[in-house]
Amino acid sequence: MRINTFRGGGFTLVEIMIVVAIIGILAAIALPNFVKARNNSQTNACINNLRQIDSCAQQWALENKKYDTDSPVTSEIIFYLRDRKMPECPAGGDYLFEPTVGATPCVRCPNDGALLSHVLQ
Repeated sequence: MRINTFRGGGFTLVEIMIVVAIIGILAAIALPNFVKARNNSQTNACINNLRQIDSCAQQWALENKKYDTDSPVTSEIIFYLRDRKMPECPAGGDYLFEPTVGATPCVRCPNDGALLSHVLQ
């Protein structure tokens, strides 16, 4: 009489634990990079919004024959923005409108301390 000894092709507990440990290590490496990439993209979007606000202020000054020392009102600048509204900081910050056309716009942003300062160059 012949006995069939069939061993299933499953994984052992040690093999499964090794795979889970490797996945955990890869996740621990990848997650901080994802957070850094998100903050970096929010900073870039914020700087582009500052650039747009500055160009609208410059266009307002050019069309209304104003000087660098003149101060625009937010309602006058909104006319030059898309959809007639101020852009929003992707990180939830507030855009600070400078009192004169010659001044560079700035932002008070939560990401400001995390990465490089949001500076329009």
